Amino acid sequence: MNDFFIQQRIESVWRTESANIIAFITRMVRDIGIAEDLAQDTLIIALERWPVSGIPDNPGAWLMTVAKRKAIDLLRRKKRLDQKYEQMAYEMNTNYEPDLADEIDEDIDDNLLRLIFMTCHPVLSKNTRVALTLRLVGGLTTEEIANAFLVPEPTIAQRIVRAKRTLATANVPFEVPQKTAYAERLSSVLEVIYLMFNEGYSATSGDNLIRMNLCNEALRMGRVLANLIPIEPEVHGLVALMEIQVSRFKARTNTEGEMILLLDQDRSLWDQEHIKRGVASLKKAEDLHGTFGRYALQAAIATCHARADSPEKTNWKRISALYDALSKITPSPVVELNRAVAISIGYGPKAALEIVDTLLLEPALKNYHLLPSVRGNLLLKLGRKREASEEFRRAASLTQNVQEQKFLSKQAKECMK
Repeated sequence: MNDFFIQQRIESVWRTESANIIAFITRMVRDIGIAEDLAQDTLIIALERWPVSGIPDNPGAWLMTVAKRKAIDLLRRKKRLDQKYEQMAYEMNTNYEPDLADEIDEDIDDNLLRLIFMTCHPVLSKNTRVALTLRLVGGLTTEEIANAFLVPEPTIAQRIVRAKRTLATANVPFEVPQKTAYAERLSSVLEVIYLMFNEGYSATSGDNLIRMNLCNEALRMGRVLANLIPIEPEVHGLVALMEIQVSRFKARTNTEGEMILLLDQDRSLWDQEHIKRGVASLKKAEDLHGTFGRYALQAAIATCHARADSPEKTNWKRISALYDALSKITPSPVVELNRAVAISIGYGPKAALEIVDTLLLEPALKNYHLLPSVRGNLLLKLGRKREASEEFRRAASLTQNVQEQKFLSKQAKECMK
């Protein structure tokens, strides 16, 4: 195996194992920044040794063992090693090739769950939570995170450094919160994953409509969380939503990367395996609670589309009803805008335009490009082509995504033909 493939293999192993390693070391040293530093030192050792000695049969166990020993050495140097760790250190062989399987902690899932709750702690801002979670739980490099959100790498690096400092200053414990604070904290975790996925699904800026790495990491984290907390319906609801949205990826753009609206997509390209997994996750959410929460409702809406062979066969009245329910749980102008789209098809563009026009003075939608985009579509259906063209041009001027700009500008021109 040449050096290039070894390097790729190491990167793949690290992406998979790094969160577990950081989680375990954080539990030992009680400092997330120190834990990441020790984990990075472990990665460097692997990069130096594996090209020479070969990749171990159990690379994850190898990395965990080396990281543990580094943590124990640090604790010993700082004279904070209690009797438990002294005994652990005594029993561990100094050779790097012991029976590694025996040294893997049995409580890995618990450690990972603690890490997720820590990186998504409400004491951090939303942007900072996302950056730190992608770094420590998702295993992305600072450069990858910066590229994903199209911001300078130093900006992301500063966010991550500030996040670690904030967690240390606030003395945030490495734990799953008590029941009294559980709902708020879980909500923060789910929101981070949801924001991450949305940015990947429809990028706010850049040349590409979709950023697959963000969507894949969000979905992976959602699946992990569903395994760690199988009794929480909204976790399954979020996984269901992401699975069904991912199913449309092949149909969302053409070969040139240009966007295709949902109603114009070739549904034969939708991935049925993702849809099946999404429907199964939604069923778990329903069985656990009986009523849908914020994410499960959105997943139910997506399922209505997924189950229809064509836009005409879609149950638009059910979708409208689901949006009504969603607006009661999480009222927002964006939900109202989406509800208007469903109403336009179920009940006609005139009824939908009345809703959209009430949103024109909403401060939150002042620079939201989808408001004039939706309004343009409704005006076009009503035969008001010139007004529609103006709305599409305005929408194109508000978005920073190149593919959306192209699509909206094209719509504006076609209105005037």
